[in-house]
Amino acid sequence: MSALIDEIKTLIIETLNLEDVAVTDIDTDAPLFVDGLGLDSIDALELGVALHKRYGLTLSSEAEEAREHFASVRHLADFVTAHRSR
Repeated sequence: MSALIDEIKTLIIETLNLEDVAVTDIDTDAPLFVDGLGLDSIDALELGVALHKRYGLTLSSEAEEAREHFASVRHLADFVTAHRSR
């Protein structure tokens, strides 16, 4: 799971062009939005597209479910892992 977490952190950095952020700067359990990385809704859309391209994930349009998956890097990793096991 550690490799997947680092892979997702790298995906976030590359997708959102976070030039001054390193993988080690992103707390795995910190919120991605508002606090933590401070991402916004446009970032969520871009990240959702990147996750779809990389892992074939399709995120639900239901706000609560998407919010849950995007809560932290760990939540994203859990979602990717669950999707892979299907």
